[in-house]
Amino acid sequence: MNDEGGIIANMESKIGSFEDLGLSERALTVLKQKGFEEPTPIQAKTIPAILSGNRDIVGQAQTGTGKTAAFGLPIIELLPEKSKVVQALVLAPTRELATQVAEEINSLKGKKKLSVIPIYGGQSMDLQLRSLKKGIDIVVGTPGRVLDHLKRRTLKLDKISYLVLDEADEMLNMGFLEDVSEILEYTAPDKRTMLFSATMPPEIIKIAKKHMGEYDILKVTKGQLTANQTDQIYFEVSAADKFEALCRIIDIEEEFYGLVFCRTKINVDTVANHLMERGYDADALHGDMSQSQREKILIKFKKQMLNILVATDVAARGIDVQNLTHVINFSLPQDPESYVHRIGRTGRAGKGGNAITFITPEEYRKLQFIKREAKTDIRKAKLPKVADVIETKKNRIKSDLDDIVNACPRSGYLDMSRELLINNDPVNILAALLQYAFLDELDEESYTKIKDAVVVDTKGKTRLFVTHGKQDGFTRKKLITVIKDKCGISNEKIRDVQILDKFSFVTLPFHEAETLLSYFKKSKKGGGPFFSKAKKIQKKRN
Repeated sequence: MNDEGGIIANMESKIGSFEDLGLSERALTVLKQKGFEEPTPIQAKTIPAILSGNRDIVGQAQTGTGKTAAFGLPIIELLPEKSKVVQALVLAPTRELATQVAEEINSLKGKKKLSVIPIYGGQSMDLQLRSLKKGIDIVVGTPGRVLDHLKRRTLKLDKISYLVLDEADEMLNMGFLEDVSEILEYTAPDKRTMLFSATMPPEIIKIAKKHMGEYDILKVTKGQLTANQTDQIYFEVSAADKFEALCRIIDIEEEFYGLVFCRTKINVDTVANHLMERGYDADALHGDMSQSQREKILIKFKKQMLNILVATDVAARGIDVQNLTHVINFSLPQDPESYVHRIGRTGRAGKGGNAITFITPEEYRKLQFIKREAKTDIRKAKLPKVADVIETKKNRIKSDLDDIVNACPRSGYLDMSRELLINNDPVNILAALLQYAFLDELDEESYTKIKDAVVVDTKGKTRLFVTHGKQDGFTRKKLITVIKDKCGISNEKIRDVQILDKFSFVTLPFHEAETLLSYFKKSKKGGGPFFSKAKKIQKKRN
């Protein structure tokens, strides 16, 4: 018991499997279909606590560690079907997170007949009203829009069994505390409340003490993360172009001997099969294989009869292979710990190694989180051009041919060569043989083009919170002027400026948002009152 009245449970014990957590066969089938092999620490602690207990929960874990499944899976298990009333409410600080959480819960419910919708500001109110009238089981919403519906009496929470406050510290940072407290007054008194937060400031504990009954604090302890000296690079590509990007990375290297990490078993099989179809010496490794299969594949990989092994994090545990040149994150890992464990497999024994990560524009924010938590530098690079890949292949072919010539070709081939030279030009013969051997491999037109993927699309933006509002004499024009003058960010990239009484919001592309936040951080000793408070600008996490 701690002095705040909650039982603290630190996650230090060994993580088991999803089968150990008390989930039904239906839920386990859904997880298998999604390719999830092992629960994250917060999932391993939270799922059985919700399923087997009746206390409220305060969960502390970093963003990106699987909190949605941690509360979503057991809530889905416990809710009855066809109730025709709202049974669970999830409050999220941003429209992006509300949408993301609703989509994840929908994907986890499988065939269970539960309806889930997100409601947030900016979405059509009529659309939300029509959905709510049909009878919704789980509502995922932002505080402002949920409160709007409660005051209109278009949303009733007096019969909910579960209330989840997701990213509670972000709601606190954004000034939603009063809204959340008001929403709680509309909810059923006998509900179970679950509060999840990356940090635990005193205000969060006050919320727990005021609005929750007896509660447990489930805390995931963070070990010290240390990334090695491996050269770490990331490439921005669309999901559809990841495989072509992988092939280019393999082809441009003189010697490639590496692990390719995917998040799910399905992805592992897909990538490995595509590589083998293209003639690469590759194979797959994941949890659905028998022990004897795994051992055979590992022996081949260690002997370098395979130079590419595609694996999940779980399957790769215990692999001790020296002299790897590359670790490729085909899929972004779930958390910083997984990233550090992955890249630690290359660059060992004083030798250099390369860690390459493919990200889509939507994953940029998560990559920045991994960089911060792992305290490492992951630099952006451009994919090799097709012309460079072809030039590398040509040099490799010439080198291989030189080796064969110097080793003296077999007599049978010498006789055949003499016969061909009688009536043909030597240059044409050699060109024909190269074309016969390599087909379209040296033709630029045979390569699939990869489009540039940049993080400035609609989903690749960040909503920033500013601690100045109308009461400080702040206007839309003044905020835009400050951003332009201090950071050189153009007008067309500054979107959704909202000036409220005590604070403001503005949306920027990820890169520009990072520049802005970095500037304010460095300028905290600046001259004016605005700069003295600019350090409080918060970047929101999903």
